[in-house]
Amino acid sequence: MARPRWTPISLPQMIGLRDIEEARARVASVIRTTHVDRSDSLSRLVGRPVLLKGEHLQRTGSYKIRGAYNFISRLPDSVQEVVAASAGNHAQGVALAATLTGKRSTIFMPVNAPLPKVEATRSYGAEVRFEGEAVDDCLAVASEYADSTGAILVPPFDDPLVIAGQGTVGLEIAEQAADAEVVVVPVGGGGLISGVATALAHTRRSVRVIGVEAAGAAAMRASLDAGHLASIDELHTMADGIAVKTPSELTLAHVRAYVDDIVTVTEEQISQALILLLERAKAVVEPAGAVGLAAILAGKVPGTGPALALLSGGNVDPLLMIKLIDHGLSAAGRYLVLRIVLDDRPGSLARLTSAVAKMGLNVLEVEHHRAGTHVGVHEVEVLLTLETRDPDHRDEVVGELRQYGFGVELLS
Repeated sequence: MARPRWTPISLPQMIGLRDIEEARARVASVIRTTHVDRSDSLSRLVGRPVLLKGEHLQRTGSYKIRGAYNFISRLPDSVQEVVAASAGNHAQGVALAATLTGKRSTIFMPVNAPLPKVEATRSYGAEVRFEGEAVDDCLAVASEYADSTGAILVPPFDDPLVIAGQGTVGLEIAEQAADAEVVVVPVGGGGLISGVATALAHTRRSVRVIGVEAAGAAAMRASLDAGHLASIDELHTMADGIAVKTPSELTLAHVRAYVDDIVTVTEEQISQALILLLERAKAVVEPAGAVGLAAILAGKVPGTGPALALLSGGNVDPLLMIKLIDHGLSAAGRYLVLRIVLDDRPGSLARLTSAVAKMGLNVLEVEHHRAGTHVGVHEVEVLLTLETRDPDHRDEVVGELRQYGFGVELLS
C-alpha cells in the first residue's frame, strides 16, 4: 500500500500549490481547459456516478503539452534546442512547446512507436530519431545527445516544472468536479499523478487519488511495495503511453505523500474500457488513457460516490485501434470464434449454419478448410466467428451447439 497522505518527506524539489498556480498562469494561453462530463450510461453500468475528464481532447491529444510548455517556456533565450525521449505524447507536447517558443526540438522515439504519433511529432516541428524498444532506452540516448550538443533535455516526468505543469489538470478538476469522491489517474513515470495529487491535496483534501498502471508495466506499484525505487525488466502492455520501466525518486516521493493507492489492470480490462468509451461516451482514447476507467469498471476503486477517470490521451494508431476493438469485443464476450470439425460430405456445413440460424446468431465470418489442418481424410475444419451478447451468451451458444451434436472447440 502507499504511505498515508500528509507524511512529511524531506525532498527539496517537491512542488507545492504555488508552483502549480504559477504553471497555470504560464500555460493558460497555450492549453485548452478540458471539460469534465458525467456519463449516465457508464454510471448505470458501474453503479456509481462516473465522471470523465477529457484530456484526450487537449492540444497534441494529451495532457503532456502542459508540463512541456511550463518547462520550455522558462528556459533562457540563449537555449536554441531542446531534446526529449518519448513513445509519442511527450514527444508531441515538447515539439509543439518548442515551436511556440521559437526553439528547435529533437525527439528520440522507440523503433516501434505508433506511426501517427511519429508523424504528428514531425508536424509540430520536431526532428524525430529512432532508438531502442522502450522509452527508457531513448532517454539514455537523449541524455547523451544533450551532453554532446548543449541541447536541454526536457524530462518526461522527473522535473518539478514538468510536474507542476501536469498539476494544472488537478486545479481544473478541483473546480469542475467538486462532488468527486475519488480521482483515478493513469500512471507511467508518475509525473501526471504527482501533479494532480499535489493540486488536489492542497485544494480538495477530502478527495481520494488512486493511480492505475498496466499489470505488465507496474513499476510504481513495485517501488511502493519494495519501499524504494524499483525497475521492471520487461514491459508487457498495449498501453505504450505508460510503459515505463522505472519512475523517479521525485515522482515516487509525491505518490507516497499524496496518493492513496496504486492499482493495476489487465490488458483485457483495458480493452473493455476502450470499447465502452467508444460506444457509451463516443470518445476515442488510447490504451494508456483508458486505464482509469478500466480500474473503475473492474471494481478496483472502492467507494460508492462519484468517481472521476482522467482520460489522459487520445493518440492511437487506427491500425492498432482495429486490433484493440477486436480484442475488447472478445474480452467482453461480444463475439466468439469456434473450431468445428465436420464430416466431409454434402449438407454438413448447411446443417451447421442451419443450427446457428435457429439460435438467432449473426455470423461474422466462416472459414472452411480441407487441407493443411489436423483433421481426418474424410473431415473438414470450419472456423466460425459469431456475434454474441456477453460471456454468458457465449457459454450458452457453445453448449447448445454441442447439444446439436457438433464437436465444438472454443478459440476466442
